[in-house]
Amino acid sequence: MHRALIFSSLNPIYSKLSTTTASPDSAVFPKRDGGWIGPPPVFRLQNYKRTLLPPLCSASDSVANQPKMASQDEQDPRISKISSAIRVIPNFPKPGIMFQDITTLLLDTKAFRDTIDLFVERYRGKDISVVAGIEARGFIFGPPIALAIGAKFVPMRKPNKLPGEVISEEYSLEYGTDIMEMHVGAVQAGERALIIDDLIATGGTLCAAIKLLERVGVHVVECACVIELPELKGRERLGDKPLFVLVSST
Repeated sequence: MHRALIFSSLNPIYSKLSTTTASPDSAVFPKRDGGWIGPPPVFRLQNYKRTLLPPLCSASDSVANQPKMASQDEQDPRISKISSAIRVIPNFPKPGIMFQDITTLLLDTKAFRDTIDLFVERYRGKDISVVAGIEARGFIFGPPIALAIGAKFVPMRKPNKLPGEVISEEYSLEYGTDIMEMHVGAVQAGERALIIDDLIATGGTLCAAIKLLERVGVHVVECACVIELPELKGRERLGDKPLFVLVSST
């Protein structure tokens, strides 16, 4: 059964409609007394244009599909084991400091392997050719990550530790300044780098490493640390440079 929509001339939409009546050539219904009845009038909106709505965000672009910080991923049991393997020593190296001791993590072979695996899982296949490790504990985590993802390891050292020609970057500490150095020629312009350290506190050393690499044309993809001390707001100091951490200290 076909239903017809009837518009009254008093309806405001009626003035926006145009009608066309079928010609006898297109008539399709015979009358009882002879002749033909044409199809009913066709109503069309004037100046009507079909507009397509923009497509919804795809899964690959959605927030839900973006990588999460491992410390926020409650589904991965490795995180809690890594966290529990890190020993906290109060009042070291001076009163008021809660020192995050990773040596106990290194003694736990399962937790240590899980730590490396989590970083490797994140950075494998990301076209990273440089893993830059910050002295000193960045030297512990950087080399196995570099080997696993097929990148070279570049040490970022304190002054007068590297024997060859160096490029230097001075940075601020809570009291005074320090310098970070890297061998000239260790990296090439256009390479993609990951910066690794054991812990981010105020973010000063990571900022120095970023500036040092970017000065020679290297693209820093991300900074990565095992531990973050969020109360010191080092993440904010990095600006728009992404930071990935496994454990957030409370």
